[in-house]
Amino acid sequence: MSILNKPQETTTPLEELPSAWATTIPHLPSLYTQISDMLANEQDIRPRRGLWFEALRKVLPSQVNVVLIGQDPYHGEDKGIQQAHGLSFSVPDGVRPPPSLKNILKELESDLGRESKVSSGNLSRWSEQGVLLLNAALTTKGGIAGAHRKYWQRFTQALMQYLGARPDSIIFILWGGDAQKYKALIAAHHIVIESVHPSPLSVYRGFFGSKPFSQANAALSRLHKPAIDW
Repeated sequence: MSILNKPQETTTPLEELPSAWATTIPHLPSLYTQISDMLANEQDIRPRRGLWFEALRKVLPSQVNVVLIGQDPYHGEDKGIQQAHGLSFSVPDGVRPPPSLKNILKELESDLGRESKVSSGNLSRWSEQGVLLLNAALTTKGGIAGAHRKYWQRFTQALMQYLGARPDSIIFILWGGDAQKYKALIAAHHIVIESVHPSPLSVYRGFFGSKPFSQANAALSRLHKPAIDW
């Protein structure tokens, strides 16, 4: 085969850890290197490469006022578009909200007494106001929930140890048992808002009526921080 006709080798682009977080938590890059190695040969990772650290890219460490923890990314598609795009509970524009997100938006409207401003299910506008939409596992496999959960445990724990030890008070919203496992890492001067998960399996056992959005804004007011325009 001639050089001209030789197939070009392709390489998978390396997902880049945002420098602000890597600097703030010095051992985070080494934890990510281990995860990257484990995912090197994985196919159909959700969200796609380039979006794994979207939550960390949108909110710098110094900008975090609220932390909202999800379990792991959505693993499905809607109209051929991946549901996951790197923000917990959120979907990209053009994707219909999955059941848990529908319940979140329903509770938001009941809590605040107005229609949600999140018309498409894309929660990016929350991130822009200092809400860290963090999944406990930053990736999963297409069609399989929780596929990479063990890979990300130490990484997420490192993030939560830093956030939970922050000297300035921030708000943690913990929905469901998986999120509430991180409560032990949150120092007493922070404010924790918790309830059951918004999943259809548990939503009627205490999520509806829990008023997390007005609670968060009331807490931010006490801390002399701007309210979130949910």
